[in-house]
Amino acid sequence: MSETSPDLPLSRSTVDRGGYLRQDPAAVDAAWAGAHTRVVRVDDGRTWVDATGEALVLVTTDDSPDGERYYLGHDNGTQYFAVRAPLGDPPAGAQVAGLREIGGGLGPRDTGLAVHAIALERWHASHQHCPRCGARTVVTHGGAERDCPVDGSSHFPRVDPAVIMLVYDNHDRCVLGHQMAWPKGRFSVLAGFVEPGESLERAVAREVVEEVNLEVGDIRYFGSQPWPFPSSLMLGFTARVTGGELKADEQEIAEARWFSRTELAEAVAGGEVLPPTPFSIAYRLIENWYGGPLPTS
Repeated sequence: MSETSPDLPLSRSTVDRGGYLRQDPAAVDAAWAGAHTRVVRVDDGRTWVDATGEALVLVTTDDSPDGERYYLGHDNGTQYFAVRAPLGDPPAGAQVAGLREIGGGLGPRDTGLAVHAIALERWHASHQHCPRCGARTVVTHGGAERDCPVDGSSHFPRVDPAVIMLVYDNHDRCVLGHQMAWPKGRFSVLAGFVEPGESLERAVAREVVEEVNLEVGDIRYFGSQPWPFPSSLMLGFTARVTGGELKADEQEIAEARWFSRTELAEAVAGGEVLPPTPFSIAYRLIENWYGGPLPTS
């Protein structure tokens, strides 16, 4: 197993989120009014990017539509906001895209802005009302909070922790599974949500047993990556098999297979196996075990 730090594309960012500034409404308003402030337009998990898909199309506050504003932070004298509003037709030379299309092509600054903006937009869009009394809530703290004007409760953006793990054995093989809903040939590592009152390590062991009937130990942390589809934080691990016999649960996992490095390379190169998208933590876990970039089909 490689001991190098993982390069996880959606974890990159250069922007200071300015948590101290969000506590001061006047400071948030002043940041919005700044001449160098730039805005990420976002709606339904999508935004504007240039024709190459390698840079966000940022607009001035004068060119921003009306909509909920979320403060994203600052970087080199520029303040950044997201505005949730219908995107409409992009300007000439631009396109509408989501993270699945552009997640691997954006630079660190724009990756951090896009992930933050989309995660906030998805949460705010589905949490317009107080879960305690049903009253309509209002955006506060620059979008980092929604408050209920009726019962005084405060509500915060949701993050759902999920474990994702590369399972391997002492015979230099790894386990990859095919989910029921995936396209034919798509194989990836195992994953699942952390349950209430459960540690990350216990969640890894439980999910592996549930999905492929294997017991694991030597559970080691690999890295984490936000996955705002709509609100997950993927926590990556490796885990070594200590018992059990490989068997798919046939409820979530339709098929589970052992792969040696040679078998995986041949299956990917021949188009029999479709690996995860390269900007995902799943791909990086497989790549880390394989020892380098996977072949292309």
